[in-house]
Amino acid sequence: MITKDSIETAYSFLHQKQRIYVHSTLDWQKDDIEIAIASYADEMSKELLDAISDGRTDFLRDHKRFQEDITKAVEMLEKML
Repeated sequence: MITKDSIETAYSFLHQKQRIYVHSTLDWQKDDIEIAIASYADEMSKELLDAISDGRTDFLRDHKRFQEDITKAVEMLEKML
């Protein structure tokens, strides 16, 4: 069961990091955010991650698709709130 608290927590964390990521011009800062989000995804409720990832195992972990993934995650979580 996906709890409202888990949705709110994930949304708050991902939304904050996404806002910084899209405006950052520092590669090291973007890399740090990608690492933090990948680690968070590893610890996140599997049910919640499945609900926002369309079953992709590399969701929020693929460097090439990271900005697309985090934007999608924030949008999906916002709809779930």
